[in-house]
Amino acid sequence: MSPNAVMTEFQEKLRQQHENSMHKELEKLLSTTSGAEAECSRKDFEGFKQLFHRFLQVKGPSVDWAKINRPPEDSIQPYERIRAKALPEAVASGLNKLVVVKLNGGLGTSMGCKGPKSLISVRNENTFLDLTVQQIEVQRLRLDEEDLYPRINKESLLPVATNMSLTGENSEAWYPPGHGDIYASFYNSGLLEKLLSEGKEYIFVSNIDNLGATVDLHILNHLMSQPADRRCEFVMEVTDKTRADVKGGTLIQYDNKLRLLEIAQVPKAHVDEFKSVTKFKIFNTNNLWISLPAIKRLQQQNSLDLEIIVNPKTLDGGLNVIQLETAVGAAIKSFDNALGINVPRSRFLPVKTSSDLLLVMSNLYSLEAGSLTMSAKREFPTTPHVKLGSSFTKVQDFLRRFESIPDMLELDHLTVSGDVTFGKQVTLKGTVIIIANHGDRIDIPAGAMLENKIVSGNLRILDH
Repeated sequence: MSPNAVMTEFQEKLRQQHENSMHKELEKLLSTTSGAEAECSRKDFEGFKQLFHRFLQVKGPSVDWAKINRPPEDSIQPYERIRAKALPEAVASGLNKLVVVKLNGGLGTSMGCKGPKSLISVRNENTFLDLTVQQIEVQRLRLDEEDLYPRINKESLLPVATNMSLTGENSEAWYPPGHGDIYASFYNSGLLEKLLSEGKEYIFVSNIDNLGATVDLHILNHLMSQPADRRCEFVMEVTDKTRADVKGGTLIQYDNKLRLLEIAQVPKAHVDEFKSVTKFKIFNTNNLWISLPAIKRLQQQNSLDLEIIVNPKTLDGGLNVIQLETAVGAAIKSFDNALGINVPRSRFLPVKTSSDLLLVMSNLYSLEAGSLTMSAKREFPTTPHVKLGSSFTKVQDFLRRFESIPDMLELDHLTVSGDVTFGKQVTLKGTVIIIANHGDRIDIPAGAMLENKIVSGNLRILDH
């Protein structure tokens, strides 16, 4: 037997050993619970086993950097071209064929809001909206009760959890597996068949914290107006990358297919190149329009190939672990006639932090017909870069530190650090940096106007 054959056989035996050991450990974990909870966990573990099996089969990076190309021009359409088409009256009937899915990643948990447990899967609790011209009917459906996968010790490739508990020593042992399993969940739960029987054709998927992700009739019209045999089965909304988005996934051309490239898939030597706004000018907003019949076809053929994202983490005790994830947008390469649409930044307004919250609460935006739109009074199309310090992380602290939200129409950059409060009717312009060192406090007085200023030290406003 040749040395290569011996090595291949050894690697196969090692993979089988890892897989058998993992299955035994998962059974041990299941033995620590019972009843409905055990049955639900067993169902989750079946999905995890498939993911772990695929992880063990991967022999190297999921992409060959030398084969990456920019997408052809016709594969990413400018939104202006889509919007230029007149909306026919028949587009209203298209709303009856659309289902809106909101991916819940534990909105607000990082800001101290009450809400779903932070461990619940990003697609565990979805909101489905059946839209008609006359009314909006909202249904909240749960595809699974709890969808959690075990974190894996990087060295042993075994779960770090000792039982099925989510608290105590196991509080860091579990993670939501990403939203790439939405396709299997739709199919296996029977929901996909139900929606198809009701005449639904597309789902519009977006993150629940993206306040800009509203149903766009122009994009819907573009989908519905194509001949049946040439319809786009997958549309990804992308937008121009800024310095705040350098880690966002981007669209590439790879093996003659449109494909999503995430930063976790990029070799270390090329990370800076990936973050460049000159080579990769757009990023994925995760606003996706996906054909339901196509999902059914691909699930039946078992041909949805989602790259596994290996996400390394370090637990509080210093243990190095990995978690295996998949992304819903990675399926784009499996669909026919896939398309990217370069949309305005207004369709990507995520509120993940208090810095994001400040932007959408300010006079930069107004609510028109259910959509947040940038104020016409702002002279530049980009949003300011805002960085609020840890004193603003929790929503209750954030609200306590602003007597009213400042005027930010002419703001470019804001950094705030330390014990800082804002009075009423403050105006911020240009670049403003406010830093209160440890033990100091800065009160920005009511009516103050700060333009291209650095404020530091100690500034107290006392009532008398």
